[in-house]
Amino acid sequence: MKKNKLLEKQIYLEGIDPLEFYGINNVKINLIKKLFPKINIAARGNSLFVQGEEKEIKQFEKKFALLLNHFFQYNILTEEIILEILASGVSAFEENGTSEKDIIVFGNSGKPIRARTPNQRILVEESEENDLIFAIGPAGTGKTYTAIGLAVKALKNKQIKKIILSRPAVEAGENLGFLPGDLKEKIDPYLQPLYDALQDMIPPKKLEEFMKDGTIQIAPLAFMRGRTLSNAFVILDEAQNTTINQLKMFLTRMGLNAKFIITGDVTQIDLPRKSHSGLLHALKILRKIKSISIIEFNKKDIVRHKLVRDIVDAYDKHAEEAENKKEKARANSDKNKEK
Repeated sequence: MKKNKLLEKQIYLEGIDPLEFYGINNVKINLIKKLFPKINIAARGNSLFVQGEEKEIKQFEKKFALLLNHFFQYNILTEEIILEILASGVSAFEENGTSEKDIIVFGNSGKPIRARTPNQRILVEESEENDLIFAIGPAGTGKTYTAIGLAVKALKNKQIKKIILSRPAVEAGENLGFLPGDLKEKIDPYLQPLYDALQDMIPPKKLEEFMKDGTIQIAPLAFMRGRTLSNAFVILDEAQNTTINQLKMFLTRMGLNAKFIITGDVTQIDLPRKSHSGLLHALKILRKIKSISIIEFNKKDIVRHKLVRDIVDAYDKHAEEAENKKEKARANSDKNKEK
C-alpha cells in the first residue's frame, strides 16, 4: 500500500505574543496538539511548524485560522474557547458578545470597549460619516477613550495604516523646565493618559511592536509641524490648551484617507489667556462647515466615580455665581457713571 506523502508547513503568528497564545507552560498549544494527534506540531517563537498528510494539514489550517481570527478580534483565547471553536467553529464568547451594537472593539482579555453614554454613541455614529470631529465636554465623559477605541477598531479593520495621538505640552500650574530627565522623559507624563487607554485595548507585545515600527505614534503637538498625515486616524487631546495658530497648524495636517478627532474641555484652559485658546476659536469659525461634526458632552456623560459629576457641578455653579457677581458689579458701575 502506497504511503501518502508528508507535507510540511510553517505558520507565522504575526504580531502575537507567543506566551499569550501558547499559554503558560505551553498549556494551550499542548491542548491543540492533543486535538490533532495525526499531525506533528512544533512551536518555536512566533512560528508554528506542522507536518502531516496533506488532507490533515488542510483541515488543521482551516481550524487554526479560526483560532487566530478569534484572538485578533477579541484579544482572548482560553482552553475552553479552543475546544468550542475546534468543535463547532464558533465560541460562546462570539455568540454572546458580537450582537451588542454599542461595542466598539474588544480590548485585552476580551474586555468589550463600549459606547456607554448617549454622546459616546453619537461620537461613534458621527465617526462613520465625518472625517473631522470635535468632541468637547467636561472631564470623565470618555471623549478621548472612545476616540482611541474607534482608532484601534479602524486599525484592526485595516481602514487606516497608523494611529497618531497628540497633546499640547502645556503646564497645568507646574514648570516643565524643572522636571528631571531628557525631553522624552519630560513629555511622557503629559502623554500617559493616551498610553493608558492603548494598554487597555491592545496586547502588550503587539502594542510594543506598533510603537517601534511607527504604526502607533504618540507625540506632543509641536512634533506635528511640517507633516502630512494620510491613511491615519489622528486624535488631538486637551485641545483647549492649543493656541489659535497651533490648532490651525494641526488641522491643516490632514491628508488623504485621514480621520481627525479633536477632544477638549473649554472649562479647563491652562493658557495664560483663555481667549487665546485655539479650540474656542475653531468652534466659532468652523461650526457651519459641512462634514465637520461638533459633539458637546455634558455632566450626564461622566463615567468616572459618581463624585466627579458632583465636583463638576460644584465648579460650574461657582463659575456661574462668580459671573453673576461680575455682571451685577458692571451694572452698578454703569449706573454710577450715569449719575
